[in-house]
Amino acid sequence: MKILVANRGEIAVRVLRACRDIGLPNVAVYSEADKDAPHVHYADEAIPIGPTPAAESYLNIPHVLEAARKSGATAIHPGYGFLSENPNFARAVEDAGLTFIGPRPRTMELMGYKLSGRRVAKEAGVPVLSGSNKPLEKEISPGLSDKVQFPILVKAVAGGGGRGIRLAETASDLELMISIARKEAMAAFGDDAVYLEPLVQRARHIEVQIIGDGCGNVLAIGERECSIQRRHQKLIEESPAHGLPSELKQGMFEAAIRLAKSMKYRSLGTVEFLLGRDHKFYFIEVNPRIQVEHPVTEMVTGLDLVKEQIRVAQGRPLRYAQEEIEQHGAAIEARILAEDPSQGFMPDTGEITYLKEPGGPGIRVDSALYTGMHVSANYDSLLAKVVAWGENRAVAIMRLRRALREFQIGGISTDLEFLFQIVDSSSFQAGNIDTTYLDTFQPRKKPGEELLEQDIAVAAALKAHHQRAIPAQEDAAEHNHWQTMAWREQM
Repeated sequence: MKILVANRGEIAVRVLRACRDIGLPNVAVYSEADKDAPHVHYADEAIPIGPTPAAESYLNIPHVLEAARKSGATAIHPGYGFLSENPNFARAVEDAGLTFIGPRPRTMELMGYKLSGRRVAKEAGVPVLSGSNKPLEKEISPGLSDKVQFPILVKAVAGGGGRGIRLAETASDLELMISIARKEAMAAFGDDAVYLEPLVQRARHIEVQIIGDGCGNVLAIGERECSIQRRHQKLIEESPAHGLPSELKQGMFEAAIRLAKSMKYRSLGTVEFLLGRDHKFYFIEVNPRIQVEHPVTEMVTGLDLVKEQIRVAQGRPLRYAQEEIEQHGAAIEARILAEDPSQGFMPDTGEITYLKEPGGPGIRVDSALYTGMHVSANYDSLLAKVVAWGENRAVAIMRLRRALREFQIGGISTDLEFLFQIVDSSSFQAGNIDTTYLDTFQPRKKPGEELLEQDIAVAAALKAHHQRAIPAQEDAAEHNHWQTMAWREQM
């Protein structure tokens, strides 16, 4: 088997490493912007697939298939994101006589649409929240708000990753949230269908890692706590889930396995649940691919999930019995993003002028960063993942705090300090977390930051006073607009 990795960044490097460990020849693909990227140099060979925009390269199915043909690859690994959950791509790969390292196209179709996923889960006897069984009509009926209990979630039928989800707190904002969710869903997935789902107050987000051989045999390879989220996007994940009773964990495992067996699931996947404060859990969705947060499961089980995924694609049986899967210690992952927390988490771009990645006992860094790399707005803002393992959760937290302090990235804004403060907070360390954690979390200001803000406010007030004191004609004649723009930028 010769594997083409249809992705970029850290996940491309991660899959290529697994190929090296197994001894399989491998191929990277790259856009114009990524011609010097680490995954290009790491692979046995690399083939260009188009211009910088993802739509013209990494999302271009004919270009990816042509690269496979040129290289003689016999299999394609999609990683996560891009084409990884596109059933049309999976079908095109198989129609070309290649092996798709992932679930069957039909499985991806069922799980790619949340309503069909809910239906399959119900039929498998997995707990599902009450809610719509079909998408909302394009024209909202006047009496809709009288039929639902608030607060309620408006969710995109297609896609995942937290996109196209909005919370309607009251009847007065339901129509607006539906409109916003529709626009987000159309932009992200090309489908504006949405449905309504009850909100589980202060829920935890727990997911179960599964792998199936496509013949009905399925393993649950541990659970992950993914409750630290911002706008439904995960920031910090850990395994095992803190304080989860063994009988509850077992119930989740059994539900995930039952659902996967009902579909004769093939390859890696993740079954995601909401866990209420009453210890009742409910199915959210299945992610039919490898997850960003898979390293925490690998750290506590000792399994290489990508290698196991490749073995299944080769038609080989699962190597373990369920009772042989054990968790040792605790692992926590933090996502390093090119975002500026002080500016509403706006994505940042630019050149990485300095880089120092952390190391030491229990630390794993998955990244494809290098000094001189240009961070572009064309791709996701995820830069790297730092994972800490310890013999218990307290040690893992201590090591992650150290790693986040050691991690240095110059030239662009990142969320490193924000992540450190979350991990350093007493509530996180006590395990008092749920999906609303960041709604009220207030980062501490850096020493001197309060004084700087005061100085800026005084300078702004003096500038405004000075401008008002200038006569209108003098202002019109002598006012320097370039100076004003520079001042605003400096502020």
